[in-house]
Amino acid sequence: MLWEVFSAAILGLMLAWAAAHRLSHRLPARALVLPTGVAGALFGAFVTHSALGAAGLLPVLLGAAAVSAASLSLLLRPAGRLRGRSAPA
Repeated sequence: MLWEVFSAAILGLMLAWAAAHRLSHRLPARALVLPTGVAGALFGAFVTHSALGAAGLLPVLLGAAAVSAASLSLLLRPAGRLRGRSAPA
């Protein structure tokens, strides 16, 4: 279980670094992005391990990657200005 924690934390850090490197114009500061990726991965590993039990390292890392990517996607800002205007109230 200890290897799952370390592996999930490193996986979350790598995903967060890749997102911050590739999408730096759409994400907030790296000081927020990197811990969010790690925390998402650790939470995903915890949930997956709790749901599946001792299913192995690969399913836990897949769950960690999914939750980390989902938590990082919540930080994304729109790429540009909105094209249309909202209707007046």
